[in-house]
Amino acid sequence: MSDTVRAEKIAREVDDAARQLAQAGRLDLMHEFIQHGDVTVYTHVTSVARASLSFAERLGRVGISVDRLSLLRGALLHDYFLYDWHDPDPSHRLHGFRHPFFALARAEEDFELTPRERNIIVRHMFPLVPVPPTCREAWIVCLADKWCALRETIAGRLPRKDRAGDDVNSESNEKRRG
Repeated sequence: MSDTVRAEKIAREVDDAARQLAQAGRLDLMHEFIQHGDVTVYTHVTSVARASLSFAERLGRVGISVDRLSLLRGALLHDYFLYDWHDPDPSHRLHGFRHPFFALARAEEDFELTPRERNIIVRHMFPLVPVPPTCREAWIVCLADKWCALRETIAGRLPRKDRAGDDVNSESNEKRRG
């Protein structure tokens, strides 16, 4: 199977799972909040879910198996805190340290969670939150979350190139240089 076909299959799987969670809970609220840069929380968690499934497939090729459904649901729910953490509300202070616990509490209000899904949600901020994940799936989401957050945070700061190699931001780059 080609990488493109594999990525499309994963994207469909993530979209289907997200649709099911949106019907059963409040996943669609994540469209309303920004996570990193100009990326919504919803876009972030679906990116993390796709990256997590991709990592899991690579691990599967070398004989390391995972609970795919728990991995997928945990990835989609890892930032299910359902508030705008940029808002100066005092309850949002120390968001990086506290949001996994808020996300778990909101997810438990809306869904029946497996122990792995709980571990994924509450431990995804390791090492900022110092207790490490205790299952493969939580480690995968923890690493995928860091990877996606890094891409989302720096993406808006770097000049983008289209497929032909032309600088899409050439006008902005000219303004910076000139």
